[in-house]
Amino acid sequence: MSGRPKVKEYMTREVQTVSPTDTVADVARRIKESEGHNGFPVSDGRKVEGFVTASDLLLVDDEDPIFTVMTEDIIVAHPEMDVIDAARVILRSGIQKLPVVDDADNLVGIISNTDVVRSQIERATPEKVGKLMRTLEQIHDVSLHEESRVVELDDLTPTQARVYADELEGRQYELERGLAEPLVVIDNGGELLLADGHHRVMAAFQLGIEEMDATVIVLDERVDLGMQRTAEKEGLSSIEDIEIADYGRHPLIEATQRLQE
Repeated sequence: MSGRPKVKEYMTREVQTVSPTDTVADVARRIKESEGHNGFPVSDGRKVEGFVTASDLLLVDDEDPIFTVMTEDIIVAHPEMDVIDAARVILRSGIQKLPVVDDADNLVGIISNTDVVRSQIERATPEKVGKLMRTLEQIHDVSLHEESRVVELDDLTPTQARVYADELEGRQYELERGLAEPLVVIDNGGELLLADGHHRVMAAFQLGIEEMDATVIVLDERVDLGMQRTAEKEGLSSIEDIEIADYGRHPLIEATQRLQE
């Protein structure tokens, strides 16, 4: 995708809503039973009447209708709005989700702070891929193309011998919330070389994940890659060969400690 990302590209279109006449108890039960929801838009048909969060349900009677406790002065986004502008609204307002309404004020989606983060992550990968593709073309004078695939982790040959334990927890957090960048993989004559994403792969391996999304650079003919030779010299044939280094050995931590001494 080119240009600035729009809300319509990242919003969730199937929106869970509640009715103004639902009771506090009904909505509290739905929040408790849902995954990741701490509130819902309140709609009458396709029109948004308000928004209700878990905090709105505190210290009120279970039988009170939602229209008596919901927030009516709500902030909404438009499908054509830039995601970065929606991010500013989310940040400044302190809310986590914006209902998205069209020109007729009909509810057409909802965008969250997680969606905003995902929009930025997905645009970071093409920059990495483009730079790597240009480098491969210039050095090896080879034709290549790009594909999106789901790759089996067992099929990957690492090109980095070490990852750091302190970073794995953060990568696991991203994976569990769907925020991890796709891997960058080179398909060199059928051998899949992991070019970027070693911490993500090891975090996935620890979580028992067997496959991941990847942007794959496919070389139209097999070439002798320096990273492949290095991997062979270091005995790297599978992700299980990657060493997990202790937190205290991370170069950034070591440099910080030296500065403090």
